[in-house]
Amino acid sequence: MPAKDQPVIIVIPCYNEQQRLPVESLLALLEAGPPEVGFLLVDDGSQDGTLALLEGLARQRPQRLRVLALGRNQGKGEAVRRGVLAALEAAPAAVGFWDADLAAPLEEIPALLAVLRQRPRVAMVMGARVQLLGRRIHRRPWRHYLGRVGASLISLLLRLPVYDSQCGAKVFRADQRLSQVFARPFLARWLFDVEIILRYSRLFQAQSPPVSPLEAIYEQPLSSWCEIGGSKVRPGDYLRALGECYRLWKSY
Repeated sequence: MPAKDQPVIIVIPCYNEQQRLPVESLLALLEAGPPEVGFLLVDDGSQDGTLALLEGLARQRPQRLRVLALGRNQGKGEAVRRGVLAALEAAPAAVGFWDADLAAPLEEIPALLAVLRQRPRVAMVMGARVQLLGRRIHRRPWRHYLGRVGASLISLLLRLPVYDSQCGAKVFRADQRLSQVFARPFLARWLFDVEIILRYSRLFQAQSPPVSPLEAIYEQPLSSWCEIGGSKVRPGDYLRALGECYRLWKSY
Protein backbone atom coordinates (compact mmCIF):
# COMPACT_ATOMS: atom_id res chain seq x y z
CA MET A 1 0.00 0.00 0.00
CA PRO A 2 -0.10 1.97 -2.13
CA ALA A 3 -0.25 -0.86 -4.67
CA LYS A 4 0.90 -0.08 -8.18
CA ASP A 5 -2.67 0.02 -9.52
CA GLN A 6 -4.09 2.27 -6.79
CA PRO A 7 -4.59 5.97 -7.62
CA VAL A 8 -1.96 8.50 -6.63
CA ILE A 9 -2.49 12.27 -6.92
CA ILE A 10 0.39 14.73 -7.14
CA VAL A 11 -0.48 18.34 -6.31
CA ILE A 12 1.43 21.00 -8.27
CA PRO A 13 1.00 24.56 -6.91
CA CYS A 14 1.28 27.20 -9.64
CA TYR A 15 1.66 30.96 -9.37
CA ASN A 16 2.49 32.94 -12.54
CA GLU A 17 4.04 29.84 -14.13
CA GLN A 18 2.86 30.42 -17.69
CA GLN A 19 6.43 30.73 -19.00
CA ARG A 20 8.08 28.18 -16.68
CA LEU A 21 5.72 25.23 -16.44
CA PRO A 22 7.34 22.36 -18.43
CA VAL A 23 4.19 21.35 -20.27
CA GLU A 24 5.92 18.80 -22.50
CA SER A 25 7.45 16.97 -19.52
CA LEU A 26 4.08 16.78 -17.81
CA LEU A 27 2.31 15.45 -20.90
CA ALA A 28 5.16 12.99 -21.56
CA LEU A 29 4.78 11.47 -18.11
CA LEU A 30 1.05 11.13 -18.59
CA GLU A 31 1.73 9.37 -21.88
CA ALA A 32 4.44 6.96 -20.74
CA GLY A 33 4.52 7.11 -16.94
CA PRO A 34 2.73 5.08 -14.27
CA PRO A 35 -0.98 4.95 -15.20
CA GLU A 36 -2.09 5.26 -11.57
CA VAL A 37 -0.50 8.72 -11.16
CA GLY A 38 -2.70 11.77 -11.78
CA PHE A 39 -2.16 15.46 -11.10
CA LEU A 40 -4.06 18.25 -9.41
CA LEU A 41 -2.82 21.62 -10.71
CA VAL A 42 -3.57 24.39 -8.21
CA ASP A 43 -3.64 27.94 -9.58
CA ASP A 44 -2.77 30.25 -6.69
CA GLY A 45 -4.39 33.41 -8.04
CA SER A 46 -1.96 33.83 -10.95
CA GLN A 47 -1.95 37.20 -12.71
CA ASP A 48 -0.69 35.94 -16.07
CA GLY A 49 -2.10 33.23 -18.33
CA THR A 50 -1.31 30.32 -16.00
CA LEU A 51 -4.93 29.41 -15.23
CA ALA A 52 -5.87 29.29 -18.92
CA LEU A 53 -2.79 27.13 -19.60
CA LEU A 54 -3.71 24.69 -16.82
CA GLU A 55 -7.32 24.45 -17.94
CA GLY A 56 -6.15 23.75 -21.49
CA LEU A 57 -3.96 20.90 -20.24
CA ALA A 58 -6.83 19.45 -18.21
CA ARG A 59 -9.03 19.42 -21.31
CA GLN A 60 -6.37 17.38 -23.12
CA ARG A 61 -6.09 14.77 -20.33
CA PRO A 62 -9.34 14.98 -18.33
CA GLN A 63 -8.87 11.54 -16.76
CA ARG A 64 -5.43 12.36 -15.34
CA LEU A 65 -5.40 16.14 -14.83
CA ARG A 66 -7.63 18.36 -12.70
CA VAL A 67 -7.41 22.08 -11.94
CA LEU A 68 -8.20 23.84 -8.67
CA ALA A 69 -8.39 27.65 -8.97
CA LEU A 70 -8.04 29.52 -5.67
CA GLY A 71 -9.08 32.89 -7.12
CA ARG A 72 -6.59 34.98 -5.16
CA ASN A 73 -2.96 34.46 -4.20
CA GLN A 74 -2.64 32.72 -0.83
CA GLY A 75 0.96 31.52 -0.88
CA LYS A 76 2.53 28.20 -1.80
CA GLY A 77 1.84 26.54 1.56
CA GLU A 78 -1.87 27.27 1.44
CA ALA A 79 -2.05 26.26 -2.23
CA VAL A 80 -0.46 22.92 -1.35
CA ARG A 81 -2.72 22.48 1.69
CA ARG A 82 -5.89 23.18 -0.26
CA GLY A 83 -4.69 20.92 -3.06
CA VAL A 84 -3.96 18.02 -0.73
CA LEU A 85 -7.38 18.30 0.92
CA ALA A 86 -9.06 18.38 -2.50
CA ALA A 87 -7.01 15.37 -3.62
CA LEU A 88 -8.07 13.38 -0.56
CA GLU A 89 -11.72 13.69 -1.64
CA ALA A 90 -10.93 11.20 -4.43
CA ALA A 91 -9.82 8.57 -1.84
CA PRO A 92 -6.35 7.96 -3.35
CA ALA A 93 -3.74 5.62 -1.90
CA ALA A 94 -1.14 8.39 -1.76
CA VAL A 95 -0.93 12.14 -2.27
CA GLY A 96 2.17 14.21 -2.97
CA PHE A 97 3.24 17.66 -4.00
CA TRP A 98 5.80 18.75 -6.56
CA ASP A 99 7.31 22.13 -7.47
CA ALA A 100 5.89 23.51 -10.71
CA ASP A 101 9.31 24.10 -12.30
CA LEU A 102 9.90 20.31 -12.21
CA ALA A 103 13.47 20.85 -11.01
CA ALA A 104 12.95 17.34 -9.64
CA PRO A 105 11.87 15.40 -12.74
CA LEU A 106 8.49 13.70 -12.53
CA GLU A 107 10.30 10.44 -13.29
CA GLU A 108 11.41 10.50 -9.63
CA ILE A 109 7.83 9.86 -8.46
CA PRO A 110 7.95 6.03 -8.70
CA ALA A 111 11.05 5.87 -6.46
CA LEU A 112 9.29 7.85 -3.72
CA LEU A 113 6.12 5.77 -4.02
CA ALA A 114 8.19 2.56 -3.84
CA VAL A 115 9.28 3.57 -0.33
CA LEU A 116 5.65 3.67 0.80
CA ARG A 117 5.07 0.20 -0.64
CA GLN A 118 8.22 -1.28 0.85
CA ARG A 119 8.03 0.38 4.27
CA PRO A 120 4.51 0.11 5.74
CA ARG A 121 5.37 2.25 8.77
CA VAL A 122 6.45 5.23 6.65
CA ALA A 123 3.87 8.02 6.35
CA MET A 124 5.93 10.67 4.52
CA VAL A 125 8.67 10.36 1.90
CA MET A 126 10.78 13.43 1.09
CA GLY A 127 13.05 13.81 -1.90
CA ALA A 128 16.57 14.88 -0.93
CA ARG A 129 19.06 16.76 -3.10
CA VAL A 130 22.26 14.92 -2.17
CA GLN A 131 25.32 15.39 -4.36
CA LEU A 132 26.54 11.81 -4.65
CA LEU A 133 28.60 10.13 -7.35
CA GLY A 134 26.28 8.92 -10.08
CA ARG A 135 23.62 11.54 -9.26
CA ARG A 136 22.88 14.67 -11.29
CA ILE A 137 22.23 17.43 -8.75
CA HIS A 138 22.82 20.93 -10.14
CA ARG A 139 22.33 23.94 -7.87
CA ARG A 140 23.87 27.40 -7.69
CA PRO A 141 26.64 27.42 -5.04
CA TRP A 142 25.15 30.26 -2.95
CA ARG A 143 21.82 28.47 -2.74
CA HIS A 144 23.51 25.19 -1.86
CA TYR A 145 25.57 26.65 0.99
CA LEU A 146 22.76 28.80 2.38
CA GLY A 147 20.57 25.74 2.15
CA ARG A 148 23.04 23.65 4.15
CA VAL A 149 23.17 26.30 6.91
CA GLY A 150 19.39 26.43 6.95
CA ALA A 151 19.13 22.64 7.02
CA SER A 152 21.42 22.49 10.05
CA LEU A 153 19.25 25.02 11.92
CA ILE A 154 16.11 23.14 10.93
CA SER A 155 17.62 19.87 12.20
CA LEU A 156 18.25 21.53 15.57
CA LEU A 157 14.68 22.86 15.61
CA LEU A 158 13.18 19.47 14.78
CA ARG A 159 15.69 17.48 16.81
CA LEU A 160 15.85 15.20 13.80
CA PRO A 161 18.71 14.53 11.34
CA VAL A 162 16.82 16.02 8.37
CA TYR A 163 19.06 16.63 5.37
CA ASP A 164 16.74 18.51 2.99
CA SER A 165 13.35 19.54 4.34
CA GLN A 166 12.81 22.10 1.54
CA CYS A 167 13.04 19.87 -1.53
CA GLY A 168 9.83 20.33 -3.50
CA ALA A 169 9.22 16.61 -4.06
CA LYS A 170 7.21 14.80 -1.38
CA VAL A 171 4.63 12.01 -1.15
CA PHE A 172 2.39 10.95 1.74
CA ARG A 173 0.39 7.87 2.63
CA ALA A 174 -3.25 8.92 2.29
CA ASP A 175 -4.57 8.05 5.74
CA GLN A 176 -6.25 9.84 8.61
CA ARG A 177 -2.95 11.33 9.75
CA LEU A 178 -2.52 13.13 6.44
CA SER A 179 -5.99 14.67 6.81
CA GLN A 180 -5.09 15.86 10.31
CA VAL A 181 -1.74 17.33 9.27
CA PHE A 182 -3.35 19.42 6.50
CA ALA A 183 -6.60 20.23 8.33
CA ARG A 184 -5.71 23.79 9.33
CA PRO A 185 -3.63 26.55 7.68
CA PHE A 186 0.10 26.62 8.31
CA LEU A 187 1.71 29.22 10.56
CA ALA A 188 4.78 29.36 8.30
CA ARG A 189 4.82 30.82 4.80
CA TRP A 190 8.35 29.80 3.76
CA LEU A 191 8.92 26.80 6.03
CA PHE A 192 5.57 25.06 5.76
CA ASP A 193 7.50 21.87 4.81
CA VAL A 194 9.10 21.98 8.27
CA GLU A 195 5.72 22.57 9.86
CA ILE A 196 4.40 19.45 8.12
CA ILE A 197 7.17 17.42 9.78
CA LEU A 198 6.41 19.00 13.16
CA ARG A 199 2.71 18.18 12.85
CA TYR A 200 3.45 14.61 11.86
CA SER A 201 5.86 14.27 14.78
CA ARG A 202 3.14 15.32 17.21
CA LEU A 203 0.77 12.74 15.78
CA PHE A 204 3.41 10.01 15.93
CA GLN A 205 4.07 10.75 19.59
CA ALA A 206 0.33 10.71 20.35
CA GLN A 207 -0.10 7.21 18.90
CA SER A 208 -0.30 4.21 21.20
CA PRO A 209 2.37 3.03 21.30
CA PRO A 210 4.25 6.15 20.14
CA VAL A 211 6.06 5.97 16.79
CA SER A 212 9.46 7.56 16.25
CA PRO A 213 9.66 10.06 13.35
CA LEU A 214 12.85 8.20 12.39
CA GLU A 215 10.63 5.24 11.47
CA ALA A 216 7.74 7.16 9.90
CA ILE A 217 9.52 9.84 7.82
CA TYR A 218 11.96 8.81 5.10
CA GLU A 219 14.33 10.84 2.91
CA GLN A 220 14.92 9.41 -0.56
CA PRO A 221 17.96 10.83 -2.44
CA LEU A 222 16.95 12.00 -5.89
CA SER A 223 18.86 10.72 -8.89
CA SER A 224 18.38 14.04 -10.70
CA TRP A 225 17.59 17.64 -9.76
CA CYS A 226 18.41 20.73 -11.81
CA GLU A 227 17.80 24.29 -10.66
CA ILE A 228 15.52 26.16 -13.04
CA GLY A 229 15.92 29.88 -13.73
CA GLY A 230 13.23 32.32 -12.67
CA SER A 231 12.89 31.08 -9.10
CA LYS A 232 10.87 33.33 -6.81
CA VAL A 233 13.24 32.59 -3.89
CA ARG A 234 15.66 35.43 -3.11
CA PRO A 235 18.59 35.65 -0.64
CA GLY A 236 16.51 37.78 1.73
CA ASP A 237 13.96 34.98 2.00
CA TYR A 238 16.50 32.96 3.96
CA LEU A 239 16.48 35.68 6.65
CA ARG A 240 12.69 35.56 6.77
CA ALA A 241 12.94 31.79 7.15
CA LEU A 242 15.08 32.26 10.28
CA GLY A 243 12.24 34.26 11.82
CA GLU A 244 9.84 31.49 10.93
CA CYS A 245 12.15 28.93 12.57
CA TYR A 246 11.82 30.84 15.83
CA ARG A 247 8.05 31.11 15.47
CA LEU A 248 7.72 27.38 14.84
CA TRP A 249 9.99 26.61 17.80
CA LYS A 250 7.74 28.66 20.07
CA SER A 251 4.54 27.13 18.69
CA TYR A 252 5.54 23.47 18.54
